[in-house]
Amino acid sequence: MNINKPTTPPVILTVSALNQTAGRLLEQGFGLTWIAGEISNLTRAASGHYYFTLKDDAAQVRAVMFRGRAQYADFSPRDGDKVEVRAMVTLYAPRGDYQLNVESIRRAGVGNLYEAFLQLKNKLNAEGLFDASRKRTLPIFPRTLGIVTSPQAAALRDVLTTLKRRAPHIQLILYPTPVQGHGAAEKIAHAIQTASARAECQVLLVCRGGGSIEDLWAFNEEIVARAITTCRIPVISGVGHETDITIADFSADVRAPTPTAAAEMAATTRADWLAMLATHADDLTRAMHKQCTNAAQRLDWLSAKLISPSAYIHRERMKLHALFTNMTHAIRLPLIKKRFALTHLGNRLTSPSLNTKQQRNHLTENKRRIATCMNNQLAQHRLTLSALNAQLELLNPQRTLERGYSIVTDTKGKLVRSPQQIHPRTTIIMRSAEGTAELHIAQVQAMLE
Repeated sequence: MNINKPTTPPVILTVSALNQTAGRLLEQGFGLTWIAGEISNLTRAASGHYYFTLKDDAAQVRAVMFRGRAQYADFSPRDGDKVEVRAMVTLYAPRGDYQLNVESIRRAGVGNLYEAFLQLKNKLNAEGLFDASRKRTLPIFPRTLGIVTSPQAAALRDVLTTLKRRAPHIQLILYPTPVQGHGAAEKIAHAIQTASARAECQVLLVCRGGGSIEDLWAFNEEIVARAITTCRIPVISGVGHETDITIADFSADVRAPTPTAAAEMAATTRADWLAMLATHADDLTRAMHKQCTNAAQRLDWLSAKLISPSAYIHRERMKLHALFTNMTHAIRLPLIKKRFALTHLGNRLTSPSLNTKQQRNHLTENKRRIATCMNNQLAQHRLTLSALNAQLELLNPQRTLERGYSIVTDTKGKLVRSPQQIHPRTTIIMRSAEGTAELHIAQVQAMLE
């Protein structure tokens, strides 16, 4: 008997489910990927989104870059631009077309240029070319300013306009050179070396306007960086816009965000100098007035102290006379005192009241009185000592023992004062006036009351 087993019905997908599944597989299989190609059919929607086709010689793929990402692009894409995009490979389900969802975009080769920029920056930094210790300060009042740029550059017009407005007194010297294109780096370095060798200016501006990284690349070359660091003149780098950073900026003594800012750093406004000079002139005027006033007061004080020569001589003669009088008194007074003392001592020597025998008798009497006093004190001390000795003898334990008493102690020397301290079959020590004896106790009997 044959029984047919039921078969599993096949899975049937809708088109939407198929596209969604394919879209997930594409996103998971590729992830964010850098893709190079040429832009064509570029459309800028009113919403700010970019729609374009990315192609090469053999294939093409549609791409979209939404406004939230497009606003961070550092350039405006155009048809024919060679670019590199970082994109997610997705599938647009309504049409079943796969496309690129672009996260970021850059010109082709920018990644390699940036890598070269970082390598050179690290190399020169390791050599110490960017150390702050080798940076020089700008002169306060430069009289001549050198400019290294292209005569046709808009940056030169900006610098000239700024300097004409701020410091028309400064002399300008242009060291012309191409600022982009093939061989521009060598020519820029040669212009910097020429300015350094001539030493015609106090500050050197190296500048150009903004542009792409390729446009500014000449200022990222090693030859330009070394020319700036070996230049004997302080260098201000004003290359590109504020967001543009080049190797020349790190090598220069001062980095300006723009060429106009470089011109402003190089020279202080003439109005500021004039205001400063006016302030200094006022300070000098006040200082001169003060000096003149002090000198006039001192002159008045000195003129008040000034006297005629005859009056000065008379005053000095009076001072000399006073000093002579004081010196005479200073000499005579000690002599008078000494003479009086000498006369008094002579009178004492010749006085009849001076009797040596009487003084000797007086001395003998004093000796006798001293001896008597000492003997009385010694006798008194002997009596006191004898009384104390008698009292001490009364308290001497030896005298008590001589009267027939004994001292009883245990073997450790502790006094035995009652029978309760004595136990049978023990030993006690009895001390008498003539010696000691050991006694062995056989029996102890307490005293009956």
